[in-house]
This record gives sequence, C-alpha cells and structure tokens, in this order.
Amino acid sequence: MSRTVESGKKRVSIVGSGNWGSAISKIIGANTRNHSELFEEEVKIYVYEELIDGRKLTEIINQEHENVKYLPGHKLPTNIVAVPDVVETAHDSDIIVFVLPHQFIKNTCKPLIGKMKPGAIGLSLIKGFDIAEGGGIELISHIITRLLNIPCNVLMGANLAHEIADGKFSETTIGSHDVTQGQILHKLIQSENFRVVVVADVETVELCGALKNIVGVGAGLIDGLQYGDNTKAAVIRLGLMEMVRFIQEFYGGKCQLSTFLESCGVADLVTTCYGGRNRKVAEAFVKTGKKLEELEKELLNGQRLQGPQTAEEVNHMLKSRGLEEKFPLFTAVHRICIGQIPPTAIIDSIRNHPEHISSAIAI
Repeated sequence: MSRTVESGKKRVSIVGSGNWGSAISKIIGANTRNHSELFEEEVKIYVYEELIDGRKLTEIINQEHENVKYLPGHKLPTNIVAVPDVVETAHDSDIIVFVLPHQFIKNTCKPLIGKMKPGAIGLSLIKGFDIAEGGGIELISHIITRLLNIPCNVLMGANLAHEIADGKFSETTIGSHDVTQGQILHKLIQSENFRVVVVADVETVELCGALKNIVGVGAGLIDGLQYGDNTKAAVIRLGLMEMVRFIQEFYGGKCQLSTFLESCGVADLVTTCYGGRNRKVAEAFVKTGKKLEELEKELLNGQRLQGPQTAEEVNHMLKSRGLEEKFPLFTAVHRICIGQIPPTAIIDSIRNHPEHISSAIAI
C-alpha cells in the first residue's frame, strides 16, 4: 500500500511506553519542536496504566516528565503527553509510531480499527512477527496495515534503548516503500546523535530486527557456557548466514544483500549479541538453571523476552518446509529454549553446520 502523507503540520503519536518507547519519545518530542513547521509539537504516548507507589504512571509522566518504571533517570520532553487510552492517543494522528512487544500488537490495534485519520501512516519499531492463520509468518507491519488499513514503515537498528536515552551516537535504518513517507520520517527521527538511513527493502529490514534475537539467545548461551569470544564470533557469523538464507528462502524476491550491511543488519546483530536482553537472559538460563519465564520477570523489569518466541515462530516455518537441518543454529536455539536439548547442544549445531561440511571451497 502506498499513500502520500498529506500536506500541513503532522500530528504524531506513539503507541507503547516501555524503555524503547520512552527513549524514542525523547527524540520525537525534540524533533517535533525543532521542526515545528512540519509537525504539531504535542506528542501523545499511549501508556498502559500502572500504579507506582500508589500513583498512576500516566500522572507521574505528565507531572514529572519521567517514566520512572521503564526509563528511570531520564527526563522526557514536556510536550510528551501520557494517555492511558489507545484510541484517544492515536485516532487523530497523521503518523503513529508503534513500539511495544510484538505479542501485544493485535490486541492493541483492535480498538483502533476503523478509527484512523484519513491519510495516516504507521512506523513500526517492533522486532518480531506472528504466526499467520493457516501457517507461515506475518510481519508486524503487515498486521498493522491489515488491521488499520494504513501503510506501515519500519525502523530497526543497533539501538539499545538506554544508550539512545543517554544521547550516545547511534545509527538506525528506516524501511519505506514510499519516498515521501521516508523523507518525513527521516525528519521526525534523525537527530545529531541518532543518524538515519532510509532504504526501500522494507521486509528485509523488519525481518533482520526479528531474526537477530534468535542469534542473541545463541550468543547468551555461549556466554553462559563460557566458551569465549572466538566461539561467540562463530555464532554471530553463522547466525547472520542463517538470517540471510531464511529471508532468501521465504522472501527471496524482495531481499537485497546490501540491506544486511545497514544498521538493521550486521550492526544490530553485533549489538544484540553483546548487549541485548536476549543475550543477558540466555546467559543466566545456563548459569542458574532457572526457567526463561522466571528469569524474564527477575531481570527485565517488565520488558518482554523476544528471542525464544521468535525462535518458535521461525521453527514453525522451517518445519513446514522440512528445512530444520539447513538452519541448525535457529533449530538448536528453539529446542534448547523449550527444554528438548541441553544448552551444550548449541556447540554441536555450529560444529556440524552445513557451512563446514560443504565440499565447495570458498575463494
């Protein structure tokens, strides 16, 4: 679907207020002020209402300009307005930024069906996908478009939320099929220390953002097993190879190899394998022997672990085509997460990887 953003000042809203949603709101809030000729300054952000020491989280954000639960210690721009109702947040917006765990996207979108402003567009920062009815996977941007009848662009990259909130230099990738939409989103997102590249390979950008979380789990397992940096580098390389092959297998006609060299590709993969939540929890999974669900609650402060569910969804696809053996790392991560095989089995998955037993000589 292609729809050009209409002229006039654009109203922006954000659906989701975890640490990534709160971090990106700092940039968006500043940019709507800095580009007031393009955007309405006020930005509503949908906040799932919670009580913090007896006070509503929305009240704290609007009075103290800080998300004390998900991004403590960081002041949000005063033009960021917390709203506990998703329809009130987004119904009159020209640009809706979606940034919440992918498990919640359908239920969050349902109240918005039929209530979008004509000409509205979406931007998904959500890393993951869903199992489609009848088999296969459905990209989150496609779910948003299907439910809300709006075009949905994507943003993925090596973007650890706390570093973005600290104002440290980072890059990101926006995938957009529409040149005009890409230009307006570039203005909305880019800042002095958050640099943006816009590409047209939307599906690859989005798939990289989901698949790298599986590799991040694998890297965390290696850290927990204390195998060292050489082994971890092998997991990253073989994981990247499986990412490329998966996208070529299921989205081959739309995949451009150059996209993997953008921030959404190899850069995000490296960051995830050294500093992401999936790595952190997977390491603890090996060292403590606790269940992943228990560690998610202990270590992530209300955030959601994406890698194990994405691994399950990918395995569903691989199994349907008899491809599990061609993706041994993805398959091993899934089986380890559900308890079918021990964490040490990840070494067998990379030792016997098809990359190592091919008769072809790489020159």
